[in-house]
Amino acid sequence: MTSLALSENLTRPRLATLLHRCPSIEPNTRSRKVVRMAYAHRSNHNDSSRGRSTIADFRFERKAPQRPAPSEHTNAESFYYLKQMNARTPMVVTLTDGEVVHGWIEWYDRECLKVNRHDGPNLLIPKHSIKYLHKADEAR
Repeated sequence: MTSLALSENLTRPRLATLLHRCPSIEPNTRSRKVVRMAYAHRSNHNDSSRGRSTIADFRFERKAPQRPAPSEHTNAESFYYLKQMNARTPMVVTLTDGEVVHGWIEWYDRECLKVNRHDGPNLLIPKHSIKYLHKADEAR
């Protein structure tokens, strides 16, 4: 083998050589698989592009798995109120205006608490007017 023949074997064969060896292969008649990417088309086009698309006109469409939104209610508030009601725990309720109410929680609903007191009348306190509340034996 000469160096010329060796170099021809190492190079890629040309189309004319392949057609000569395999006459059943015709150029541009082979079926090719078309692979298309899923793009989401942007709705606001720039009219100055005159029909030309840019990379900014297309974005990959990614579908993230939709998880349900977390629940607004954890029932922690109702659990705390029920625990204090059943034990008749002495509570201190501090209102937004600075007034302090001592008593125990008799019942509650979505918008207010009923606080029983030894030294005064029972109070129905709206929750939006409560700054904070804690057990009477805890120092604040």
